[in-house]
Amino acid sequence: MMDKYRIGRIEGRWKNFLPPIQGGRFRARVGDGEQEQEEEYDVNLAAQQMKEHATAASSDSGSRLPSPTFDTNEVKLRNRKTGVPRSESATSLSSVDDVATPAPADGMAHLDILTRKEIKLDLSKYPPPDPATQEAIVEKYRLLHERIKAEGLYDCNYYAYAVEVSRYTLFFGLMLLFLRWKWYVASAFFLGCFWHQLVFTAHDAGHMGITHNFQADTVIGIIIADFLGGLSLGWWKRNHNVHHIVTNSPEHDPDIEHMPFFAISHRFLAGLRSTYYDHVMHYDAAAKFFISLQHHLYYVILLFGRFNLYRLSWLYLLAGQGPRKGIAAWHRWLEIAGQVCFWWWFGYGVVYKSIDNGWDRLVFVLVSHFVTTPVHVQITLSHFAMSTADLGVDESFPQKMLRTTMDVDCPPWLDFIHGGLQFQVIHHLFPRIPRHNLRKTQGLVQEFCNEVGIPYALYGFVEGNKHVIGRLADVARQAAILAKCQSVLEKGEGGHHH
Repeated sequence: MMDKYRIGRIEGRWKNFLPPIQGGRFRARVGDGEQEQEEEYDVNLAAQQMKEHATAASSDSGSRLPSPTFDTNEVKLRNRKTGVPRSESATSLSSVDDVATPAPADGMAHLDILTRKEIKLDLSKYPPPDPATQEAIVEKYRLLHERIKAEGLYDCNYYAYAVEVSRYTLFFGLMLLFLRWKWYVASAFFLGCFWHQLVFTAHDAGHMGITHNFQADTVIGIIIADFLGGLSLGWWKRNHNVHHIVTNSPEHDPDIEHMPFFAISHRFLAGLRSTYYDHVMHYDAAAKFFISLQHHLYYVILLFGRFNLYRLSWLYLLAGQGPRKGIAAWHRWLEIAGQVCFWWWFGYGVVYKSIDNGWDRLVFVLVSHFVTTPVHVQITLSHFAMSTADLGVDESFPQKMLRTTMDVDCPPWLDFIHGGLQFQVIHHLFPRIPRHNLRKTQGLVQEFCNEVGIPYALYGFVEGNKHVIGRLADVARQAAILAKCQSVLEKGEGGHHH
């Protein structure tokens, strides 16, 4: 579709702008005579913002302290709008040249130091983000893509989906059988297994990995996600597309924005603004409580993950956040019909009509939803322990995906439990490879990583979980240090401590 909007071609290597979802603010075009005055004002404004410590409670992104890794100053944003040559256009402040930006003289200075350390660590582990090195990586990545196509790894294995449907039917049938026998816990367990397995095929359909046809795969996904699972495929697509563009970016990736319950980066402690949700993720009293205990509460909170997905699905559908025009406009109404159908068969038919009393209904709902927890563990496992640093716009797409994503090692006979989510590195590099071909692709990706010198993060399930818990514990420790810094500063301001 992008060919319809192309107005020209760039000679040489294209240097990315910051992604649009990062919410850049632009000044109106100005004349040549006004440019110097405008630039001087912008520089002074940026300097003033670096000196002033605005409260995190402010919802105005311009009033908070600029991020040392993501925010771009007003001059560069305006230059992009007014057509200044590319060499002077906007770049991320996380480039190597900018990591020495002076930090404010308060508790936030500690967070800025941690940010610079994280960037420095990544620069020592990964190929340098200079244009020549990254262009070589991109060329080899394109060759890998052609090899994958030549070996037929983009072709869907429909026999594998026949096996999947048989498994779904078995689980749903067992749920109905035990429900009829009034074995409510057993019935709820198999309903949870049914939902757990459905998520994987909905994920495939959302990436057009089944028929490779937009409308066909979307309808398949809506039937599975909305009609059978009560979750909005449209919401998931909107969320997941952003996740694939800016993976593990604290301000921009909704898949790691779980304040006040989780913070996988110390940068959340500064009260960042989410460009996806368009609000400040406050580091408030609730966040201070949960984050201090997040490494202990991780699995407990994930038990309730599916309930949060219901909430997000309905917010998406009722607010009309999906496409309102074009070939996807009708999907919203099919999804709403699917939601009504789901709550009719599950909420009314199963929970209300088929279970005798309130206590058994509560147990049934909780057990069926808790059984789906491994999906939430798998989703977070692949990213929570990986880097959240930004190495600048020169970093290539394949390197960024390999730096922010991990794979989980498991024997082939366990693939049906992980549902392809154990191959997140491969999936992020090539999102439309059908999941039943991801294991076959793994060897090719490992060869590519060895050739370009990028580490391939592959951990066992237990080891990967240890890394995630370790990351959460580390951020909790940094939160305690920040609290101590702020306490000392408050005493100093009051004249009680120097």
